Amino acid sequence: MAKRWTNKLTRSDVTPEPIFMNRRKVLAGLGLGAGAAGLGGLALSGMPGAALAQDDMALEPNAWEEITSYCNYYEFGTRKDDPAKNAHMLTTEPWSITIDGLVDRPGDYALGDILSQMTVEERIYRFRCVEAWSMVVPWNGFELADLLDLAGVKPEAQYVAFETVYRPEEMPGTRYPVLDWPYVEGLRLDEARHPLTLMATGLYGKPMPNQNGAPIRLVVPWKYGFKSIKSIVRITLTDKQPPTSWNKAGPSEYGFYSNVNPEVDHPRWSQASERKIGGGLFAKRVPTLMFNGYEEEVAALYDGMDLKANY
Repeated sequence: MAKRWTNKLTRSDVTPEPIFMNRRKVLAGLGLGAGAAGLGGLALSGMPGAALAQDDMALEPNAWEEITSYCNYYEFGTRKDDPAKNAHMLTTEPWSITIDGLVDRPGDYALGDILSQMTVEERIYRFRCVEAWSMVVPWNGFELADLLDLAGVKPEAQYVAFETVYRPEEMPGTRYPVLDWPYVEGLRLDEARHPLTLMATGLYGKPMPNQNGAPIRLVVPWKYGFKSIKSIVRITLTDKQPPTSWNKAGPSEYGFYSNVNPEVDHPRWSQASERKIGGGLFAKRVPTLMFNGYEEEVAALYDGMDLKANY
């Protein structure tokens, strides 16, 4: 059941394609590195006819080869050009997702079969990185709730756990203990069922490149980007809060919830404001919105919770 959410953003809000594709060049100019790798890095591609608002602010894009060689996907290496060098090794066809745990119909679901039963639509979402930069991105995908309905969720399920593909023979970065492989993430069931929560198969009208999470990834727009796990091969319904990779690596820095919250700073920088990619290197920072601007839609999920304690 798609079309449960009405988009308030329009094409004029979308980060212009050259700026979107050039975001790493902008960050490099700001002196920002990949302080939070595994952030569910965005795919680097474009849609013909994308709105190029504020042309005077657009930066000259790098060549496609430069852009796609500067990505965060630690399974392929920690250097920015490692994913582009190594991601071609990842086999994405055929692809299946194991859905297990507290479900009525556990099994291996072929991606093609899943897509044949889903309504893929465009969702124009704000994207807020934990590193305090932001943009607006048009994703293509379907609601995670529809996939959960396909498998059937048992009444006792309370959480949804996700797992990235783990193939050391294809993913050289996993040969090093940068994180506890495989990469894992998790949501509460009500978060997973929310109409905003998307399983993305592309953006800007193109399929997700290997180095950016092909062929399918999670997008949760009111949370920091690292919650958007890539190249998903397993979804498990459980009654216990699942472990998550960056929380295991740095529990004081990356909480389970990781909701965008301007009142809760990262231990090493403020989250009160952000730099909008596309505003130019010298543009003023703008205030960060609670829940990344989706407070009206999702605040009720956290009624009564201490959002500083449950960061």
